[in-house]
Amino acid sequence: MISEGISRKSFQLVHQSNLVYNTCWEDPRLDRKALNLSTEDEVMVITSAGCNALDYLLDEPRFVHAVDVNPKQNALLELKRSAIRNLDYESFFDLFGRGKSQHWESLYSQNLRSDLSLTAQKYWDRHGSFFSCGGRRPSFYFRGSSGLFAWLVNCYIDRVAKIRDDINSLLAAQDVTEQSSIYQSRNLNEILWTRMIKWWMRRDLTLSMLGVPRPQRNQIDQSYAGGIAQFVIDRIETVFTNRSLQDNYFWRVYLTGSYEHDCCPEYLKPENFQRLKSGLIDRITVNTNTVEGFLRQYQGTISRYVLLDHMDWMAGAQPKMLQSEWQAIFDRAAQKARIIWRSAGMTVDFIDPLKVRRGGQEQEVGESLKYQTQLASELHERDRVNTYGSFYIADLMV
Repeated sequence: MISEGISRKSFQLVHQSNLVYNTCWEDPRLDRKALNLSTEDEVMVITSAGCNALDYLLDEPRFVHAVDVNPKQNALLELKRSAIRNLDYESFFDLFGRGKSQHWESLYSQNLRSDLSLTAQKYWDRHGSFFSCGGRRPSFYFRGSSGLFAWLVNCYIDRVAKIRDDINSLLAAQDVTEQSSIYQSRNLNEILWTRMIKWWMRRDLTLSMLGVPRPQRNQIDQSYAGGIAQFVIDRIETVFTNRSLQDNYFWRVYLTGSYEHDCCPEYLKPENFQRLKSGLIDRITVNTNTVEGFLRQYQGTISRYVLLDHMDWMAGAQPKMLQSEWQAIFDRAAQKARIIWRSAGMTVDFIDPLKVRRGGQEQEVGESLKYQTQLASELHERDRVNTYGSFYIADLMV
């Protein structure tokens, strides 16, 4: 119980006082196939870094409602929204592609600040240095708690393991066969995963920096041979040896601190930037609230829900809140609503038994969900990030 309390406090300390995610770690290419968006859809997505909310806009749904309890995550999405509205493409790519700009101060004061909420203004007034070119962490993608961890990983690659040339070779490889050959022939598995690194990967503070709370870590420890450390090792080895890195912008930015024009999120590509700027960006709303709080206040209906992996934490820490959240999801859902989520665990068994009221009667959540198991499995196997244990797509039955 003591260790659980310490773990919870360390996680809360990291998450309540920091920008945790500077980029999204869910593959929106899969999401958009799973969501099958139309112009009539209204999407609710947990904000995270806002990348995927912008990505969904490219399918032209009626609205995308980004919701996050952490105002710093919403401040980041607001900054991206303001930059799309008020900057040219190259200035925009400097900030969110390269992660830095020599002109940050003038861009912020003259073009961006006035288009932000007061909360976002206060945050970026204090943290604009994230985009400056100086300092030991000269990229926005080495900022925030997950960015700090990425910077430490890069320091390890450069100064301890001294395998930067090997990493660059992996990123430049033309296909998976070449990647696998580089990884195996240069013995990167043993070089990367020393006993000390494995020890750090089991520490709660390390996992908190990555956004992994104790309940989520427990799910992996209980369902995966070798626990959390072996799970991470196996997942990353799969990325390097069995997933093409040519368009894997998730790992490129993590290992270098920047995107490239030919390897970046869709919202950072010039043609999509222009589409967003031409009006699509006005279809997004930014809401600092819980999922349930937003749904209780919203007057319309939601046809697509993107719940990321936050239910892993709620199931262990706040099961009553999770039940109440699902009640709000059902209450606000449009006909033929679709819900997608991810989990660190290899299977999820805590959602279907939840009790909700529907049509005046109490029932289990699972009784009203039709799972698209085959589609979810097929998409999960193509996940470029490859850090989750499972992926779920469920339709709400009428």
